Amino acid sequence: MVTDQDIREVAEAARQLRRDVVTMIHLAGDGHPGPALSVADIVAALYFKVLRVNPAEPLWEGRDRFILSKGHACPTLYAALARRGFFSPEVLPSLRSLGSILQGHPDMKKTPGIDSTSGSLGNGISIGLGTALAARVTRQDYFTYVVVGDGEIQEGIVWEAAMAAVHYRVGRLIVFVDHNGQQSGGPVGQMSGLCPILPKWEAFGWHCQEIDGHDLRAILTAVEQAQAEEARPSCIVARTVKGKGIPFMEGDNSWHKRVPTKAELDKALAVLA
Repeated sequence: MVTDQDIREVAEAARQLRRDVVTMIHLAGDGHPGPALSVADIVAALYFKVLRVNPAEPLWEGRDRFILSKGHACPTLYAALARRGFFSPEVLPSLRSLGSILQGHPDMKKTPGIDSTSGSLGNGISIGLGTALAARVTRQDYFTYVVVGDGEIQEGIVWEAAMAAVHYRVGRLIVFVDHNGQQSGGPVGQMSGLCPILPKWEAFGWHCQEIDGHDLRAILTAVEQAQAEEARPSCIVARTVKGKGIPFMEGDNSWHKRVPTKAELDKALAVLA
């Protein structure tokens, strides 16, 4: 059951992740603040309340797996890993620096706590399916969580994985669709005929829910309901806002890939104080 204390703790964690994200991207001089901020509440809920992980043993076999398929949003994931204890927050300012463990997209060979290298869009659900099937073979009881973007699911490999996951009756696979309505080229609805999204996943036979992706209670409750599904995968379509948490970025697709100036950073941090 989700408690008020859970909500307060995750809300503070999400606020910290957003502070880290805008600071990291400003210092790096490169990055994707809009998509990183839209998933901050989902990532905070998972890392600070849901995922069974051990920062002291990142490769523990019994850990839950998390795959950020929309790898360009990795500053949020890096911030969560640092604040969760996988490495020091002092490493965060090295984002995208030569030799840093924090590359422009997640690299499982470089960063403690990363379960899958990602960034080539469309592959995360297939990787997650393989991970979930591996749990079955090795008799592990971990969950696999995947976050994909709404523009990303235009990739055909997404729907091949969606079909296969139902065919093999794969429970313990939970996919969040970050449905902020925007992709790099413009509104998702103008780029393809994908919307509405939920009926597509329902047609493939997934257990489906649609929530406000910034409502922490809704996120945590949806996860609880998805975890109860033992014989089929779950899809949670999370309606989000690109740039969420910073008013001058919210809903503005120019922040898909853009660097805040020092003045904009100060303004953002003041809002997030």
